[in-house]
Amino acid sequence: MKINQDKCVACGNCTYICPMNAIYINPQTGRSTINRDECVECYACYNGFSAETLPPRTVRLTRKFFSLFALRFDPEPDICPTSAFEPDELAWPRVVRRAFSDPCVPHESTGVIGRGTEEVKTNELTHWVSLGEVGLTIEFGRPGVGARFHEIQEMSRALAKVGVKFEKKNPIAGLMTDTATGDLRSDVLNEKVLSAILEIKVPVAQLEEIIRIVWDVEKRINTIVVLGIGVRCDENGEDKIVAPILERLGYNPARAKTNLGLGRVHLRDVSGAQREIKVRDLERA
Repeated sequence: MKINQDKCVACGNCTYICPMNAIYINPQTGRSTINRDECVECYACYNGFSAETLPPRTVRLTRKFFSLFALRFDPEPDICPTSAFEPDELAWPRVVRRAFSDPCVPHESTGVIGRGTEEVKTNELTHWVSLGEVGLTIEFGRPGVGARFHEIQEMSRALAKVGVKFEKKNPIAGLMTDTATGDLRSDVLNEKVLSAILEIKVPVAQLEEIIRIVWDVEKRINTIVVLGIGVRCDENGEDKIVAPILERLGYNPARAKTNLGLGRVHLRDVSGAQREIKVRDLERA
C-alpha cells in the first residue's frame, strides 16, 4: 500500500486505522507515510475508509485559512478526504503479506479467505483428527504485533525435530522447502504478516511434549503465540483424555467450537438420493 503524497493533506485519520501502527505523519514532509517494513498489506486503510475526492489544494488552503482564526477544518474520522491511498502492485515475496493478512482475499494456495486455513473447523467432513489423536493450531501474531516467517520457522524446525507431520493443505506448509526439517523458503523469512497458523496433529501421548516445545520456542521469538487444540469427543460428547493433560499443565480448557455433524456429507447423501429419484422418474416417463 502507498499514500499519494500529492493528495495527502495530513489529516491524520489513517494513523488510527492501521492495525500495525505502520502509518505516521512524517514531520519532514508533513504528509502521512507508511512504514513499508511494518505494513502487512492487510488493506485495512484502503478498505476501511469512506473515500472522498476533495481537491487537496483546496483542503490545505481551507485549513490554513481557518487556522488564522484558531479554528480547525478536519474531515470525519472515517474518511480519507482526498482518496490518497493507492494499492501497490504486489510481487513475490511481498504478495505473501496480503495473502495472510487481508481477511477479504482468498488465499491462493487454499481458496480460504484470510490466513487460508480451515483448521479443525471442518473435521466432521475431513476426519483429519481421529480418535487417539490431537489436532493443534499454533497461531502467530495479532494486530499491533504481527509475525515474521523466520519466527514461524523457529517453531516449525523445533517441532520437526520430534517427528511432527505438518498438515499438507496448510499455507505455511506450502512455503516449506523441506517438511522433514520445517525449513521455509529463504525469500519469505523476513516477510511480516498480521497472523498465520501452523497446523499439526500428534498422538495424544505426545501432546505434553509438543506443548512444552511451544512454550520453549515462544520465549525466543518476538511475537504472540496462541495454542488451539482439537480432539474428538466420546459417544457421550465428552473429552476425558486430553482435558486432564491440559489441566495438569496449568490450563483451564473450555470449548470454543464444536462440530455437530451437520456438514455437507449429509447434504451430499440427500442430493444423491434426489438424483436417484429423478432418474427413476425419467425411466418411468
